[in-house]
Amino acid sequence: MRTGPDERTQRLIDPTVLDRIQSEIDSDLVVLFMNGTPVYPHCGPSAQAVQILGLLGVRFKHIDVTIDPSLRLAIKDFSNWPMLPQLYVKSHFVGGNDVMRQMLETGELQSLFERNAIPMSIA
Repeated sequence: MRTGPDERTQRLIDPTVLDRIQSEIDSDLVVLFMNGTPVYPHCGPSAQAVQILGLLGVRFKHIDVTIDPSLRLAIKDFSNWPMLPQLYVKSHFVGGNDVMRQMLETGELQSLFERNAIPMSIA
């Protein structure tokens, strides 16, 4: 079952890119689509998302969208979210760094990881 865009949007995106996105999301418990890498993020929001996950000690897979322009455009349509980074937990879209920050401050992000049995090693 695809967790991404509606039928109208799917027709506008290359199906192979949609399949790749779904495959990446399904390949790990926590997936972050971002600009750059955790070591070299290419924007402040991506750096902040990595910092939040690092603060919680959550292991995650990252996908650098800067190396594939079709992926960079498609992920925004796939999630119906216009910004990067984008966090997925157990194949479900959570949000970007602003949502992650708000959830961290309220404890919702930690609860999300706990409910989904995602290991955390909070320092």
